[in-house]
Amino acid sequence: MTSTHAFWLAGRQATGETTLDVTSPWDGRLVGRASVPTEEQVEEAVAAAYAVRDEFAATPAHVRAAALDHVSKRLAERTEELARLISAENGKPLKWARGEVGRAVSVFRFAAEEARRFNGGEAQRLDTDAGGQGRLAFTRRFPKGVVLGIAPFNFPLNLCAHKIAPAIAAGVPIILKPAPATPLSGVVIGEMLAETELPAGSWSILPVANDRMPALVQDERLPVISFTGSEQVGYAIMDSVPRKHCTLELGGNGAAVVLADFASDEDLDRAAGRIATFSNYQGGQSCISVQRVIADASVYERLLPRIVAAVEAQVTGDPSDDATDVGPLVSEDAAKRVESWVEEAVAAGATLLTGGKRDGASYAPTVLADVPADVTLSCEEVFGPVLTVQKVDGEAEAFAAVNDSKYGLQAGVFTHDLQAAFRAHRALEVGGVVVGDVPSYRADQMPYGGVKQSGVGREGVRFAMDDYTYERVMVLTGLAL
Repeated sequence: MTSTHAFWLAGRQATGETTLDVTSPWDGRLVGRASVPTEEQVEEAVAAAYAVRDEFAATPAHVRAAALDHVSKRLAERTEELARLISAENGKPLKWARGEVGRAVSVFRFAAEEARRFNGGEAQRLDTDAGGQGRLAFTRRFPKGVVLGIAPFNFPLNLCAHKIAPAIAAGVPIILKPAPATPLSGVVIGEMLAETELPAGSWSILPVANDRMPALVQDERLPVISFTGSEQVGYAIMDSVPRKHCTLELGGNGAAVVLADFASDEDLDRAAGRIATFSNYQGGQSCISVQRVIADASVYERLLPRIVAAVEAQVTGDPSDDATDVGPLVSEDAAKRVESWVEEAVAAGATLLTGGKRDGASYAPTVLADVPADVTLSCEEVFGPVLTVQKVDGEAEAFAAVNDSKYGLQAGVFTHDLQAAFRAHRALEVGGVVVGDVPSYRADQMPYGGVKQSGVGREGVRFAMDDYTYERVMVLTGLAL
């Protein structure tokens, strides 16, 4: 029998009155069932988090750090089991699912390290002015209040980790809502947290349906919202609660720029291989997957066939097979949407170089050239294994092409020129510039987030902790400084 996964209510396992079926995007089989909390159970979780907020903020750093270290170690011990669960519920190939577990291990480890050094305080002399004689300002950070963390389906374990771990590190209670399509991986984190000495009520993991999210968003006891997902939903949340603090990690249409100096055969082979891999990893369902290649005219003709060959070399198929590079999208509807965008582009004059075929929830890795600027594929985030290639004349035109987008998450720039790297860092309207590689590189401890319609705020453990807290200054008077 397929197991039913309990949820976590104020640190303890609980079940509701209904369940949610979780099915494999690859073959439609039932992976498991998630128990869904009732309205009363959700209220209990929120009330418990609100009630424990002062106690949790005062929890010794070593208690929070030990809990985070414990989760990190337990995740590592269960890597293969969790990778197979991610692959089953999400459709992600095992090689990428194992990588996701490894990243979650690191996120909890980084959070444990940050918990130990967070809030040491900063002293500032105020006697730089006569009116500040004998005064010292001492600044620490304190929680803004309970966090509502809303995670997406594409990284069902690691993006739950990115909500929970910084909250625990900062002593901030959290209510986590995993994605209804992939709730099982996030719920497993609760098994490990329950083995720790964290205060009851400091965390809950509630797989509620999306139509119940607005009530949580509006709840005044949840003043901080950390959302990862679509642009439309993210900004709807922010618009509905303008007085709350919202961190939004939204979409992108990541560009990889290949400049003229990246021109040797070795250079172009490397660029093509990295572009092919990271336009298709996770089925292209990553906000920083490569969607656009912007190549200098001097290298375009040599680069394009290399990209096509590298994309065609991607192994597609069963995500449970270790050899598979590209599995299905999260649903057949998602694949149909990608199919319709490609068909629209081709009808408008784009050249289909490879791919362009759908089989159920799977969509073949696809490359197009000569894509008109006004079609959906050029303007929106495809969130699928589709790549467009564009020829430009020089660095300035390349950077302008990157910026010609409503999104600004990350960009990659293939160059050996250090000055060009700094010019890119200055010119590109994105949250991160990756030099010598694709935009898809993310280290989980670095600041991660975008500009324009790609969101507001930053994740990356310490930076999320800053978002969850605020500075409070204490002025000491009459000191002999």
